This record gives sequence, structure tokens and C-alpha cells, in this order.
Amino acid sequence: QVQLLESGGGLVQAGGSLRLSCAASRRSFARYAMGWFRQAPGKEREFVAVISKSGPSTYYADSVKGRFTISRDSAKNTGYLQMNSVKPEDTAVYYCAASGNVGVPLRQSEYDYWGQGTQVTVSS
Repeated sequence: QVQLLESGGGLVQAGGSLRLSCAASRRSFARYAMGWFRQAPGKEREFVAVISKSGPSTYYADSVKGRFTISRDSAKNTGYLQMNSVKPEDTAVYYCAASGNVGVPLRQSEYDYWGQGTQVTVSS
């Protein structure tokens, strides 16, 4: 079992930057694809970005492409989401998740492990 813990959330001004971290409980985190999802108030949880376990390959939602960057450091068992040029629409609880599937899984059902979430609030 993989336990995930997000950190780095908080309050940031529109146009600013924030980096979220996802720390995994064991070294086998490198065997999983890592994804980021978010849920805004009154909305469904949505896909944000994913990085594959091999390659690595990445894929981004259109809403964040060009602004967010996903990465991972296998030596630290940690994944990251660098958020630049943030907008008020980015306000949400952000979740880190791990999937054993190959490639870049996009569906929530493909993920086996989830973090508790971290709040990101962007002020206008």
C-alpha cells in the first residue's frame, strides 16, 4: 500500500506561483504513475495532470496547460505540481493520486491511492 501526503497549499495572489508536493510512504512510488486532481466548491473532481511511471510522459488538462508543470523525484519518493500564473479559477482542493497503470491514466477509477488533499486559494 502507498500512502500519499500533499503539502504546499495555501493562499496566493492571482498571477503568482505555488508548488505542491506529494510525498509517498515508500520507495516503490516510482512504480506508479502520479496524477493530480482538484475539486472546486460545487463542482466535480477533475483531472489536472499526470506523469507516467516510465519515460516519463506527461499529460495536462487544457485549463492548466502552459501554466502548470508536473514532475517527480524518485530518489525522494516525491511528486510535484508547479503552479504558475495562477487564476482565481484554480481555487480548489488538490489531490495527489497513484496509479499502477501504464502510460498516462486520466480517469479517477484508474487510481488506487489518494492523498488527503491540500487547499489552494487564489485571490483576485
